[in-house]
Amino acid sequence: MFEHRTSPLLPRKVFYRRMGKSLLISFGLLVPALGIGMIGYHFIEHLPWLDAFVNAAMILSGMGPLAPLETPAGKFFAGCYALFSGLLFITVAGIILAPIGHRLLHKFHLEAEEKKKS
Repeated sequence: MFEHRTSPLLPRKVFYRRMGKSLLISFGLLVPALGIGMIGYHFIEHLPWLDAFVNAAMILSGMGPLAPLETPAGKFFAGCYALFSGLLFITVAGIILAPIGHRLLHKFHLEAEEKKKS
């Protein structure tokens, strides 16, 4: 997926395209996760769709639910969804930051190689 350490640094246009792909992949993971949360809150906790969206979005972003949970099944779902959301947050952060970190490390490596040659 990424260029080899001996390859030259990619042009900015290619880097921006790579960042765009990372953002699309992240978006592709977040949207279904938000849908899972909305469906769970709507059918398990019997929240209206808008409240289900807000609660799912708040948990997915790490903030916590807004509406108090009434049923044991709803509380269990919220706990499982919170654990899932935490792992998804770490995954998405890694997907987004990987091209940036790779480019920085690649640039530092190229600079170190240039210093060795001179």
